[in-house]
Amino acid sequence: MDTVKDAVIQMIHDMPDTVSINDIMAELYFREKVDAGLHALDEGKGIGHQEAKDRIKKLMDDLNC
Repeated sequence: MDTVKDAVIQMIHDMPDTVSINDIMAELYFREKVDAGLHALDEGKGIGHQEAKDRIKKLMDDLNC
């Protein structure tokens, strides 16, 4: 199993040579959030599809969209 360091090195290696530090930081942030979300789902902390749809509908109704 790769370490976090190995995964980050591979991620950077796979990016184009013109990548900026901001691009790297944004990708790291995105991947951390996705990993945290997947971990939460594994622990049963997620919400179901229908509940997500209901929340979005309520938000849209509240914003009069």
